[in-house]
Amino acid sequence: MNRIKLALLSISLIAGFGLFILPVDVGAAIATDACVGVKSAVCEEISKKDQFPTFVKIMVNTLLYILGAVSVIVIIVSGIFFAISGGNATTITKAKNALLYAVVGLVVAIMAYAIVNYVIALFLK
Repeated sequence: MNRIKLALLSISLIAGFGLFILPVDVGAAIATDACVGVKSAVCEEISKKDQFPTFVKIMVNTLLYILGAVSVIVIIVSGIFFAISGGNATTITKAKNALLYAVVGLVVAIMAYAIVNYVIALFLK
């Protein structure tokens, strides 16, 4: 059992440090970049219009990323518990419940993402 814990800890540490070296998206300059340091009615309207929806999208995307990572980890751990249960009914039940809750949480997160994007697109028209 200690070897399994050590293996899981090692895998999670390697995966955790691996997330820091992921490439970052780089794109072309956005039209609002031209408004930096410029005071005009157009630039002020652009910044007011895009500020809140952009903030909400960033927050939802970040939370969805975190929830997705946690859900995948829980699915893997529940699979390991199911595999090492040795026929113990309580361990099998715990593994099934963990798997069920992870999948339900992931579905709820995806639905929340879809709803937030729909509402933001609806109000920006």
